[in-house]
Amino acid sequence: MKVLLVAGTRSGDGKTTFAVGLMGALRQRGLVVQAFKVGPDQLDPLLHEAATGRPSYNLDGWLRSRENNTRRVAQIATSTGDDVDIAIIEGGETLFDADDSCLSGETGSAAEIAKWLGAPVLLIVDCSTQSARGAAATVRGHVTFDEHLTIAGVILNKTEDEAHELKVREAIAAATPNVPVLGALRRDAAAAALGPSETNSAD
Repeated sequence: MKVLLVAGTRSGDGKTTFAVGLMGALRQRGLVVQAFKVGPDQLDPLLHEAATGRPSYNLDGWLRSRENNTRRVAQIATSTGDDVDIAIIEGGETLFDADDSCLSGETGSAAEIAKWLGAPVLLIVDCSTQSARGAAATVRGHVTFDEHLTIAGVILNKTEDEAHELKVREAIAAATPNVPVLGALRRDAAAAALGPSETNSAD
């Protein structure tokens, strides 16, 4: 079973919208998708279930040990008798948000879960509130912050048009040439007008 963690660089960047869309797309292709959510969120797992047709479960490095989280993924993936093709884990607020009171510094973060499971990270970047160079700096900071974490690729969210996308792609390629931009989504003004909720973010 393959495992992928979808994480964002800030709250409201569209990671839930993207993760749910990816789950649904893979299911439509005939894959069995098992969803998980980092943290004690109750709403996002319901969206995951609608996309995958299977219950989604929470993972939590603050409430559960490493062994408990890894065992939970393995057990849930095999408990229904289906052969799960891929587990998609949606991160919490951001990739590195953690409990600052803990000595390790990363307790409860999506990055911690990704490392425990050996899962590559797909990083969602909101391009609507920063320049191309700013987006490149954001990506480079996330890529270099933890050498034990694998960021496999980047998704550009809320790009204005093809020209904007190209500028951001070029800036990221120059800053982090080993981390590819795997796709880009346009900003949807109609969706943005619905409000600031991440589940309504413009993808």
